[in-house]
Amino acid sequence: MADIIVTGAGRGIGYFMTEQFLEDGNRVAVLDTETDGLEKLARRFPGRLVFYRTDVREEKQIQSAVDAAVETFGKVDAAVHNACCCPFVWEKDAALSVYEKAFDVNYYGALRLAKCVLPHMRARKGGRVIFTSSGVGVTGFAGISAYASTKVHPPLTRTQSSVSLPVPEEFMADPEKVGRGLAKNAFSGRFVICHSMVQKLQMSVCYLFPVKMGKLMTKMTMRCIDAK
Repeated sequence: MADIIVTGAGRGIGYFMTEQFLEDGNRVAVLDTETDGLEKLARRFPGRLVFYRTDVREEKQIQSAVDAAVETFGKVDAAVHNACCCPFVWEKDAALSVYEKAFDVNYYGALRLAKCVLPHMRARKGGRVIFTSSGVGVTGFAGISAYASTKVHPPLTRTQSSVSLPVPEEFMADPEKVGRGLAKNAFSGRFVICHSMVQKLQMSVCYLFPVKMGKLMTKMTMRCIDAK
């Protein structure tokens, strides 16, 4: 049984990731600004799920929640930064503050979590920190330049982390499929973790042909939007 901390798990990918972790017999501490949806899950897994209202933009809040989780469980074996800010706005319409908020949540939020959990892991000489990322961090994508910019650093590579966007449904990941797939592979030992073989192939193609893939995905998305 592993003790895992997950940020941004009040809904979406993080929620299903947490549910899968629990179904696999682990204990989970969720850090999120939205926790109401976790109460039902906590009743299903008594004593194995705790959650704390936490804004990953606030280091003190993260530190307090992490320390509370470690005090409750006794240790932390893994920490997943899944909290996400993905504003859909064209670059010409986006103020600098839009980029600052995205970086504060997606990038610096990940670093804050790492700084808070690593001392506990070092004390036990073990543990892993996992950051969700996206193929758009490699290829770019029209309308979400702020989000894509925060997903470009190699150590923050995992796979897609999606929120509700005004883009065609066929271009959006299934949060349950992705969340459960990531949870099942979280302890695989690989540096880059994908929720499926198809996603692994897609990521490989994105790294090989980033510009072409970025243009292709953008063109396909715009065609779908125009058709509707």
